[in-house]
Amino acid sequence: MAENTRPSAEEIILYDKDPTTKIATITFNRPEFLNAPTAAARLRYADLLHGANVDDDVRVVVIRGVGDDFGSGADLPEVMEGADSPAFRLAELRVDNDDVRYPPKGSYRHGANIGAWYANSQAGNRSLQEFKKISIVEAKGYCYGWHFYQAADADLVIASDDALFGHPSFRYYGWGPRMWTWVQTMGLRKFQEMVFTGRPFTADEMFQCNFLNKVVPRDQLEAEVDKYANSCARNRPTDTIFMQKAFFEMVKQYQGEYLGSMMSAMFESMGSLVRPDAGDLMLGDAIDSGLADAVKDNDAKFPPDFRLSKSGRAKKD
Repeated sequence: MAENTRPSAEEIILYDKDPTTKIATITFNRPEFLNAPTAAARLRYADLLHGANVDDDVRVVVIRGVGDDFGSGADLPEVMEGADSPAFRLAELRVDNDDVRYPPKGSYRHGANIGAWYANSQAGNRSLQEFKKISIVEAKGYCYGWHFYQAADADLVIASDDALFGHPSFRYYGWGPRMWTWVQTMGLRKFQEMVFTGRPFTADEMFQCNFLNKVVPRDQLEAEVDKYANSCARNRPTDTIFMQKAFFEMVKQYQGEYLGSMMSAMFESMGSLVRPDAGDLMLGDAIDSGLADAVKDNDAKFPPDFRLSKSGRAKKD
C-alpha cells in the first residue's frame, strides 16, 4: 500500500478520556488491515501514553482494537518500503533535520539505529513500561507482533477465549524487540516453545502460564474489561497508583527489563547476517517473491494448530 493511501496516525490511533471516571481509552482503528499501525501511528501511541502519564484526569488507560482482532503487528509492507528510505527512517526516529544523513545500507548502524530505537519508550514499543498509571489490554482474535508487545507490557490483560498470541517474526526472522519481557511473563520453557516452533498460543495456554489475568467469552469481553477498569480507577488515589507503579518498575529494572530490550535490539540488528539452510523462509526472498503468498505457503507447512492464520488453522490436513 502506497504511503499516500494509508490513513493518518490520528485515524489509526483513537483516544478518548472520561474525566469523571478518570479512564482513558486508546483504540486501534484499522480493522481492514488487522489494526496494523504505521510508524507514525506508533509514535502517536507513544505520545498519547506520555500525555496520559501526566494528565491528572487519567488513572487508568484501556487499550483495545476495533473489529475482530486486537491486532496482528506493524504495517510490514510499510516497514519494507521504508527499509531503503533514509527519509522514512529519520522520520521514524523523530529526526526532523535535513542535515542529518542516515547510515548507509550495509553498515551495522543501518539496522541497529532502529533496533535500539525500539527499546526507547518514545518509539511506541515499550512505552507501557514507563507508564505510571494502570494499563489494561483487551485482547481478542489476533494478538501478534507489536500488539503482543503491548499485551506483555500492560499491567492487566483480559482476553477473549478465541485470542491467539505470538510473533510472526519467529517464523520469518527469528527475533522480536521485547523477548526479555516475554521470558519473564510467560516463563522460559513456554516462551522457548513459542520461539522455536513459531506457533501461536491460545488464550487458555497463555492463562496457564500466567500471561493473562482472565479469559472470557468474546461477547463478555468489553464488559469485563470495563469492570476491571472501573475497579482500578476507584481503588486508590492517583498519587498512590504512581507510587505503586514506581515500585513495580524498580522490580522490573532489577530483573533487567531495559537491559533485555537493549540485548534483543542488538541481536535483532544482526539478523541480516543469518545464513539460510535449504528451504528456509527468509524475509528478503519472501518480499521479492511476494510476501503474502510466501508467508501463506510457509504457514501451510506446519500442523493446523501451529499455523498463524485463523483460516489456516481451520483447515485440516
